[in-house]
Amino acid sequence: MKKNLAQNISANALQLVVNQVLGLGIFYILSTSINKNDFGQINLALAILLSAFNILSLGIDQLVIKKIASGDSVQHTLSLYIFHVLLAGAVFYGLLLSGRTFLPHQTDIYNIVLLIGIGKLMMFFSSPFKQAASGLERFKLLAYMSVISNLVRCLSLMVFALLHIINLHNIIIVFIVGDVIELLVCIYLFKTATKEKLIVKWDKANYVKLILESLPQSGVVVITSALARFDWIFIGFTLSAIKLAEYSFAYKIFEIATLPMLVIAPLLIPRFTKLFKQESPHNDHLKLVIRMEIIIAVSTALVLNVCWAPLVDFITAGKYGAVNVSTIFLLSLCMPLLYVNNFLWTIYFAKSQLKMILNSFIITLLVNVAGDIILIPIYKNEGAAFAFLLACLAQTIFYLKKNTITELNAIWQYLLICTSCALFSGFATRYFIANTFIALPFAVLLYCVLLLITTQLKLADKKRIQMLFNW
Repeated sequence: MKKNLAQNISANALQLVVNQVLGLGIFYILSTSINKNDFGQINLALAILLSAFNILSLGIDQLVIKKIASGDSVQHTLSLYIFHVLLAGAVFYGLLLSGRTFLPHQTDIYNIVLLIGIGKLMMFFSSPFKQAASGLERFKLLAYMSVISNLVRCLSLMVFALLHIINLHNIIIVFIVGDVIELLVCIYLFKTATKEKLIVKWDKANYVKLILESLPQSGVVVITSALARFDWIFIGFTLSAIKLAEYSFAYKIFEIATLPMLVIAPLLIPRFTKLFKQESPHNDHLKLVIRMEIIIAVSTALVLNVCWAPLVDFITAGKYGAVNVSTIFLLSLCMPLLYVNNFLWTIYFAKSQLKMILNSFIITLLVNVAGDIILIPIYKNEGAAFAFLLACLAQTIFYLKKNTITELNAIWQYLLICTSCALFSGFATRYFIANTFIALPFAVLLYCVLLLITTQLKLADKKRIQMLFNW
């Protein structure tokens, strides 16, 4: 039975909301229960490991979704990808472990990476089952698979916090246990729900073919992995673990604030893959989707900035609020650009324009790395945030130049007008409203009025959005 967009969004939204709430709980407990130095070291280790395992996927994860959505054999495709993650993961961790031989005096960060790496290796092994569920549009199944690790970690850390036994050693144990349980649950749920046989066998010809097919996307994955955490790693090694703790806190909240994009993004790949197989794709639907995405992105950024200092300083006892006001403002400006970039990337990926996507990420990486190297030593965390903004803007400009869908030529206007409305609303609120409880509704109301005046929101949108949910 064909599932409509509303059903998929509901299932995907549920797991993302639960995951983000649990992730926020984990992040809050860690940031308030341990000192900034330990918190920064944990985040540096996670940045290194997550970047490494993302690179090891070689872009095959996205290709698996596309292949299964296109009707390829689930069992055969999954077998190839499971073989890849087992091989790549074992080689990587073997090399990581060999560092104990070549490093006579292991640093704290190396030991933390080595231990947390055990858990992240298990998480890497579980990724094929999640990608297969996404390609099958089994988002309810994906939801169960995705929340288990964060659930175990959050509940365990809450218990440790109540018992006042949170320390670096216990945190590392919790991270490992959570990821191991996730792997076991993913295997069990996938076999039970899909009835697919999990057969992993060496198929040289098809494995080489899969690697070659993923090569353009592999370059993208390498670049995006470096792009996603280069600033964290650079801050951690060139400034201090304390500065990384402050920046990572702001960046993590910024990532959580992109929840609506995270809800929509996994649904678009199978949907767009099928859409562009049609002779006459519904380009008007695409125009409406991106306009709504930009409005949501900018409104989220507005709320984040209005609430930031008073709320974050209150919940962290003054540790991460005021110190990050400029950083979160610069990061929030990236939010609508990320939505646009993800939307256009999905279109180009669905149309198999992988080399063009690779070129876009090369440009983005060069801008971001150059910006980090130049700006972080001078402006510290604010320099990292501004470098990321420049990189996002460069990618957006590149994608818009390559756009061939006439209905999407107005994207830059949506970006400019919506962002201007939010900036005016935010600065007007700060100037005229001193009361924190009044500031947020005033800013949101003013923003909505400006959107109606500038016709970014229209009364006719309600009916069109209802039609979109049955798309």
